[in-house]
Amino acid sequence: MTAKTHFRIGQIVPSSNTTMETEIPAILRAREALAPERFTFHSSRMRMKHVTKEELAAMDGDSDRCALELSDARVDVLGYACLVAIMSMGRGYHRVSEARLHQRTVDNGGPAPVVTSAGALVDGLHAIGAKKVALLAPYMKPLTQLVIDYIENEGIEVVDSISLEIADNLQVGAQDARAPIEITRRLNTANADAVIASACVQMPSLASVQPIEDRVGLPVLSSSVATTFMMLKRLGLPTAVPGFGALLSGKY
Repeated sequence: MTAKTHFRIGQIVPSSNTTMETEIPAILRAREALAPERFTFHSSRMRMKHVTKEELAAMDGDSDRCALELSDARVDVLGYACLVAIMSMGRGYHRVSEARLHQRTVDNGGPAPVVTSAGALVDGLHAIGAKKVALLAPYMKPLTQLVIDYIENEGIEVVDSISLEIADNLQVGAQDARAPIEITRRLNTANADAVIASACVQMPSLASVQPIEDRVGLPVLSSSVATTFMMLKRLGLPTAVPGFGALLSGKY
């Protein structure tokens, strides 16, 4: 029996998100240069323009429709690409969301594992054994605090954080992908086990992950790196994609 080599990657994406459909494919295209598996990418969108708790809650209600649409395409794994939408719904909500959306795919005859970027970030931090982290986020400070509370509820202390306080989601996506290299210099990483270069799937950071890691000497990950890591795990594939930080080194 021939092993499966072609995989359909599904993503549930906020309507104003312009980043996850570039960063996740970029990582997996890099992997294609090293391994036989090939990937195609398929998205369904939920309406959201401003990163406020109210808009995020309304948007999350649309995720069931998106899961059904993507399961129509018989995707092999489904990613929910909005970290703060999940985290703003209450502690541990990623488990509720992943189970519910997976059931939608089962009911539609196209069962697929579901990865939320919120759950992936937490699971990625646990995978590398991080107990204390410093993070960069684009959110207004109250939303960043929700993210911090969520992560700390999962047993990981946030020792320092920076909030860029950008409410417009398109502006978040327009940030320079290399900007976190300099911005994270302001983070206190002395007591941290890892650095989160972007605790947001919309804030570009992929080009910054490895340079920050090289500078600080700690594992560095982002929402997109963690989501890709967990997608590969759910697909039963090796997770080594060099150049994107420790989580994708193949050690985990």
